[in-house]
Amino acid sequence: MARISFSANGATPFQRLLGHNEAILAGWNALGVTFSGGRLSAELKEQVRRTLAFGNGCEYCMAKGKPADVHIDPRESLAVAFAGIVLEGHQRIDDAVFDVLREAFDEQEIAELLAYICFTTASQMFGALTRLEP
Repeated sequence: MARISFSANGATPFQRLLGHNEAILAGWNALGVTFSGGRLSAELKEQVRRTLAFGNGCEYCMAKGKPADVHIDPRESLAVAFAGIVLEGHQRIDDAVFDVLREAFDEQEIAELLAYICFTTASQMFGALTRLEP
């Protein structure tokens, strides 16, 4: 059972927890919709999301599946590896890591990847803090 009650606002259990504040829910949903587009592929973002879910400990997010063991797309593989590095400790990431990212991604894509990782981590942290279950 979640640590806080579900509100009447929102379509999913996550949204109903966040829905205690309608303005936050609306903004959060709008940003989520924004991430459904972008320059990075949906599959790349899904594999990053799954990787983060297991590192961030969100049961609700982990229930949607584990990340793939093998990534055929080298960009996907790099993005997933970078997400793992972020989970290990974002403060220890040095410029050399960004040099490797630049070999596969342009600046816009790197910015999108970083923003997606931060948004997803925040979402998953909220789920973990509230003990949201699948």
